[in-house]
Amino acid sequence: MLRRQLVRPLSPCARQPLCTSLRHNTFSTSTRRRLMGMTGFTETQLTVREAVTAVCSHFPNTYWQEHDQNQQDPTEFHAALAKDGWLGIALPEELGGSGLGISEATMMMQTIAESGAGMAGAQSIHGNVYATQPLARFGTQAQLHSTIPNIISGKWRVCFGVTEPNSGLDTLRLSTTAKKQPDGSYKVSGQKIWITCAQVARKMILLARTTPRDEVQNPSEGLSLFCIDLDRTQPGLDMRRIKKMGGCAVDANEVWFDNYPIPADTLIGAEGQGFKIILHGMNAERCLLAGEALGLGYAALGKAAEYARERIVFQRPIGQNQGVAHPLADAYMHLEAAKLATYHAARLYDASKTDTTIRQDAVGVAANSAKYLAAEAAFTACERAVLAHGGMGYSVEFDVERYFRECLVPRIAPVSREMILNYISEKVLELPRSY
Repeated sequence: MLRRQLVRPLSPCARQPLCTSLRHNTFSTSTRRRLMGMTGFTETQLTVREAVTAVCSHFPNTYWQEHDQNQQDPTEFHAALAKDGWLGIALPEELGGSGLGISEATMMMQTIAESGAGMAGAQSIHGNVYATQPLARFGTQAQLHSTIPNIISGKWRVCFGVTEPNSGLDTLRLSTTAKKQPDGSYKVSGQKIWITCAQVARKMILLARTTPRDEVQNPSEGLSLFCIDLDRTQPGLDMRRIKKMGGCAVDANEVWFDNYPIPADTLIGAEGQGFKIILHGMNAERCLLAGEALGLGYAALGKAAEYARERIVFQRPIGQNQGVAHPLADAYMHLEAAKLATYHAARLYDASKTDTTIRQDAVGVAANSAKYLAAEAAFTACERAVLAHGGMGYSVEFDVERYFRECLVPRIAPVSREMILNYISEKVLELPRSY
């Protein structure tokens, strides 16, 4: 169960600001106040927010600046969340999790991003929350009891192996194969790309084709899901880190398999049903990404408002000028609107598990809409935060440049804006499918 006792925040690292005339506090301090309206959240969500904030207070903005610049995994941050049981927030209690819902997990992910950790902090544990959902629902008892507790404790990290360079969002055309051997085991061959945390992961939730596409009636058939070891001492496994624009504290990778052997008992659920299985986790991931985008947007907006209050030009705070104030106020309202959509989607997702009147297509529409709206609101907030800082918005020390680099992630992943618009056009407006 989650340890809900609050931890006294550590003092931020003492450090001189780049230019003391620009602001009174060192750049490593957190935003003075939380901007998001808290009306309407449950007591459990508020408890999650308060407790996670306490954990995050041990990791000031300087920690994330340094890890971003050095491309260094936030191992200590991951360990701190694992120590208090947060990695199991949405996993069953009988396996050591907290048995809470995606609503609470979304609040956790938002709080992490909002603390100053940004998308990098969120992505360091993102896979542990959502990639384990299909395993928890469809895995065998042996798989659950051998894997889930080690993930919750932080002993094992997890990555998700779906995306491929030649298929992109067209998942049904992925070409990585898992060929069954006479003894029931499989040999995997193919390539995955943009695999987050593969360098530090012990396990990968892998989607691969077990039946050739031309041998199945429906292209969604013949794909199987596995929970495999990433054993770097074995032949047939290779990976290369991708240099990227933002979120540099967490690795993204190309992964190659060449007849990489995996045991028969790594199969999750029935062979050939992998695509249907991962669908159960996709709406959850959209909710989590929406929450992370919100956190990033509120963090950037908080920084901008603080700077606008303190920065004096022409003998007055720049925030007194409507040319500065109005864009920030507009960004706040867009974040608040996206917040309502996000937590509506999360509540719908959780309620659908027991309420049979809630259709899964309704959950899909809500989750995709929330992800789209939150990503756009975050982009607006981060861009305007940089502009409000003027030249200092380009400085690493003021954090908003890092937030701006990272705010593109939720616009792109795990599904692009354009594909969400296609989805809403087809499912809600009943327009002809365009792809």
